Amino acid sequence: MSEEGKVKKQEKASSADPQSKQQDAGGPGDGQADWREAQKEFEKLSSTKKPRTPKSQDAITIAVSSRCLFNMVEERKIYQQSGLESYVKHQQEHEEEPLKKGPAFPLVKALETVNFRLRQLYPESDEIFDVVLMTNNHAQVGVRLINSINHYDLSIERFCMTGGKSPIGYLKAYLTNLYLSSDSEKVGEAIEAGIAAAIMFQSEKNLNLSDQQLRVAFDGDAVLFSDESEKIVKAHGLDTFFEHEQKFKDKPLAQGPLKGFLEVLGKLQKKFHAKDLRLDCPIRTYLVTARSAASSGARALKTLRSWGLEVDEALFLAGAPKGPLLEKIRPHIFFDDQMFHVKGAQALGTVAAHVPYGIGQKYNKSTPITELPKKS
Repeated sequence: MSEEGKVKKQEKASSADPQSKQQDAGGPGDGQADWREAQKEFEKLSSTKKPRTPKSQDAITIAVSSRCLFNMVEERKIYQQSGLESYVKHQQEHEEEPLKKGPAFPLVKALETVNFRLRQLYPESDEIFDVVLMTNNHAQVGVRLINSINHYDLSIERFCMTGGKSPIGYLKAYLTNLYLSSDSEKVGEAIEAGIAAAIMFQSEKNLNLSDQQLRVAFDGDAVLFSDESEKIVKAHGLDTFFEHEQKFKDKPLAQGPLKGFLEVLGKLQKKFHAKDLRLDCPIRTYLVTARSAASSGARALKTLRSWGLEVDEALFLAGAPKGPLLEKIRPHIFFDDQMFHVKGAQALGTVAAHVPYGIGQKYNKSTPITELPKKS
């Protein structure tokens, strides 16, 4: 065979050799072109089923425990009465049976509604809610959790199952903006770590909550604000408190554990306002406080203003029960540091969460999730 024929034969073999092609694309072990192509195909496949998962650094991350997302009261009893192995076995035997909806379920659906609207207005932006299932369940229980999420068509792609260990150490790694759990100790640890967190409880009533608008209600002191004012009430009574608030009405209160979450809600609201959709915004926020408007309300509103934040509605109840007003608002979640108000709201069907922060915790303790609010 001539030299020219040998060269042509080698060229033909090289072009048919997959390894040679890989070397031409970037060298052995590189595979960047193949990776990019595979990634494109995966994104096409994913987009036909569920919305694209946002980048963690841009998203507003809501970490939710499995016992908040789903009603696992009966499963919890098996764990407490029969031990871990029986619990895992039960979950495996029933993994094709979807778990019932828990107290955080309507909230998660509302977050998805907001995401849908944001994707319509800002298709390339990842500044949306990203729900992470944060649980100390073992991986063997994961199949039932995944099947339940798929059954309800929830857009939850990130899981953290710690196999019996506390998940608190992972919250900052997930860039968590809010952590919801039924475990008071874990929530307390999260707040101490500087992460907004609250304890959720199973409710007896199932209210019809809005599926077009996310509604979030906050108490003021020891929730959005520090417990500075509550300390004065506990130590010196209401008269001294009113005098103090009048004296310092122009001095902003220090921030409380949930201030950061209101901040990110406001940031997303402004994205709708920028499109002239203030009156059609799918996020609505409420301040529901026992403060009196005339004697102590100004300081609360001025504090929010100093932070560059606002709420859509401010309700000053002057010590009156919060439950009846919340029943009208029907929030997807209401945050309060006082169990008295949490239980009162729950009794009328509101999804209420306890924020174990501040001096008020010396006077009340959280009730385990297995204990339902008593009927009045």
